[in-house]
Amino acid sequence: MLFSALKDDGYGAYAPDPLFLKIPPGWPKPATNIFAKNKLTEQGFQLGKKLFFDGRLSKDNETSCASCHQQFASFSTYDHDLSHGVHNSFSTRNAPALVNLAWMTSLHWDGGVNHIEVQPLAPITATNEMGEQLDSILIKLKKDTVYSRMFKAAFGDPQINSQRMLKALAQYTGSLVSSNSKYDKVKRGEASFNAYEQNGYEVFKARCTGCHKEPLFTDNSFRNNGFALNRFKDIGRQQITNNKKDSLKFKVPTLRNVQVSFPYMHDGHVFSLYQVMEHYRAGIIITQPTLDSSLKNRIPMTNKEKNDVVYFLYTLTDSSFLKDARFAPEQIVMRKYSN
Repeated sequence: MLFSALKDDGYGAYAPDPLFLKIPPGWPKPATNIFAKNKLTEQGFQLGKKLFFDGRLSKDNETSCASCHQQFASFSTYDHDLSHGVHNSFSTRNAPALVNLAWMTSLHWDGGVNHIEVQPLAPITATNEMGEQLDSILIKLKKDTVYSRMFKAAFGDPQINSQRMLKALAQYTGSLVSSNSKYDKVKRGEASFNAYEQNGYEVFKARCTGCHKEPLFTDNSFRNNGFALNRFKDIGRQQITNNKKDSLKFKVPTLRNVQVSFPYMHDGHVFSLYQVMEHYRAGIIITQPTLDSSLKNRIPMTNKEKNDVVYFLYTLTDSSFLKDARFAPEQIVMRKYSN
């Protein structure tokens, strides 16, 4: 959709085209409306997308948000355990998939961020991620006349500031909704599971939905799932709450598009779904004092059940989302307005 030059509607000379977050059939409403104070528009979405793929938000002018959040990997980092930062640096955690964020009650593996509009501040300013300062970013953006026009189209005047930048990024990332996998089609009566997938689904419902609740496949909780303290001494949620009861607790990730978002866990040290299944079946350290109570006896599974659960998890792959041209950088649309 091209930007439209309409009558003044409180936005200045150009009124943006409104967009609306669509709630898929059978899904719950988000706990909060992330766009309540950030009206979702086509122009804001397009501006946010341009910013998301722009390396100038980083110190080296090369490391964009998309560097660690690749669309074909469900906006996670494909095949790398840790996120890569500026000047060949590495973070200490795996980049989580950016999907269905409007339903997330907190962000980051430790829940240290509770609103989508401030989330980019952490990676942008972290020295081992994008390593840049907001003032420096704004100087770079203001030199680009395309950004002046896009900010004007989205917000009514060409003023470029950090609040508007963060709002635009939130409009893009908050619109990344994945709801058209085979699982979704089965739920809508448009497809059927094969025997392996159906059996895997039954096992999943019986043993996994306590944490990975349908249809989001996360309950947004923080849990210790029985891995040892890693080489970074990452204690997870405890870093935020300073409560020892939160030691080694990390956010339950969504399993949507899990087939393409490997490697897994907060530090990306597990590279296959079969290894994930084997951990829950036999690898959980059951002596950890903060281990989630549902895992005290691990999760017993036969080899067939383990394989069938993996077959089911493959049905959560939403190819239309992974290939949606609307989310890709080449689809950024901008009508050239006169100043």
